Amino acid sequence: MHLKDNPGQLLVWILRKLVYMKALLTLTIFTVSLFSSLMASGQESAIHTERTSFGKSISLYPNPAVEYIEVNLDQLHASTVKLTLYNIIGNEVQAETEVIDDHKIRVRVKDFSAGYYLLALRDDETKFKGTYKFLKR
Repeated sequence: MHLKDNPGQLLVWILRKLVYMKALLTLTIFTVSLFSSLMASGQESAIHTERTSFGKSISLYPNPAVEYIEVNLDQLHASTVKLTLYNIIGNEVQAETEVIDDHKIRVRVKDFSAGYYLLALRDDETKFKGTYKFLKR
């Protein structure tokens, strides 16, 4: 007797296969999820903590600024940090920068119009990315 001859048995056979496939899919999803969380709790949380500590160690002063803004990078090296400035509507603004020492950069803002600006920092060595707001008077 073939399954195609008996529609009831064919339906039971299909349902059993579907239940089996659903169980395999559920097990696969659970395994991937468990593996991902184990990996994330190890390396990724350490990286996130490190990125957060870099962000807290960066300061801009004086804020508001008139002629210059100094970026203190405490834990990052000024020579490896890429600095980009944006006006408040998101247009990139060119600025003269000067590395003062290993952990400090000076940005000339004297010729900028008064208003808020965003300073984006990126360090490819540490994978740090951060954006900071300052006011130019």
